[in-house]
Amino acid sequence: MKIFQCGHCNYSVYFENYTCDNCGHLTGFRDKDRKMLTFDPSSEFLISDREQIQYKYCKNNEFRVCNWVIERDDPDDFCNACQLNRTIPDLSDLQNFDHWRNLEVAKHRLIYQLQKIGLAIPSKMKVDDGLCFDFVAQRNDSNILTGHANGVITILLREADSVKREQMRKQFREPYRTLVGHLRHEVGHYFWERLVANNPNFLEEFRIIFGNEERDYAQALKTYYEQGPINNWQDSFISKYATSHPWEDWAESWAHYLHVMDMVETAYFFGLNVTPIDIEEGMKAKASFDPYAIEDFDIIVETCVPLSFAVNSINRAMGVPDVYPFVITPGVIKKMKFIHQLLWPKRR
Repeated sequence: MKIFQCGHCNYSVYFENYTCDNCGHLTGFRDKDRKMLTFDPSSEFLISDREQIQYKYCKNNEFRVCNWVIERDDPDDFCNACQLNRTIPDLSDLQNFDHWRNLEVAKHRLIYQLQKIGLAIPSKMKVDDGLCFDFVAQRNDSNILTGHANGVITILLREADSVKREQMRKQFREPYRTLVGHLRHEVGHYFWERLVANNPNFLEEFRIIFGNEERDYAQALKTYYEQGPINNWQDSFISKYATSHPWEDWAESWAHYLHVMDMVETAYFFGLNVTPIDIEEGMKAKASFDPYAIEDFDIIVETCVPLSFAVNSINRAMGVPDVYPFVITPGVIKKMKFIHQLLWPKRR
């Protein structure tokens, strides 16, 4: 994620800010060029400080779950991110409201990243092969699960409850479980269908790297949950779950590819360098480039590894879990390279 600044006082603001913490001007994200606009709160109209152009907030701004802005004359009332919502929870339940807000924070970050890659994200409510989100409560229906099916990404509200999410992380013995991680994983399934499934050349290469996805999916998951991952899974897989089936290996690799890209992009905008004292050269890194502009994925991962090690070390010093508790092996890099090269022509 890039760094944003207030258009009135140049103070730094977060992607999720609704106002500048320094001067109080309203903030609004314009997704077409990934800029944070600011507006005089005393004005009757939403006129940008720098450009003096009038905008309107996404309709979900009234619930304080979206700070994106739309051109004043745009016929849509919802921004490009919120247009993808097919189902939102019952907002009369205050607990649901808090969970929805958490989900929207993660979803907007996901959409920012997919847009920067250059991927088309049509709404399923407008086209059959589009994408949409159902944010739902499971309640007593055990058939409703977090997952993806034909462009519909379903996320259970309980995933937005930090206590329940931690309980599930421990139950499944996972080193990491976050909302943005879920969304990146599930959207990976959607883009496998869009980018790989109907392209014979990519599908052939996919099968060489990830395996044959024609394996019985239900049986593969049943076997995984009964027997666990294969021996020495760390050599070729980013997670235990990735071993269950080639589709899940792809989705896990896709999610971690997005993790890596976001990590390095953030480090780039902050000008972060890792130059440890009395340490081998391999643990040094300089985030001097935007990873979305680099075709050679080796350069990106060689920068990411020292960065993640440094940040993990700081977290351990503070007694909190690692930010990125994973090891990126050569086998995993090969899979991420495939994804990077698949997406490279879509850069803009």
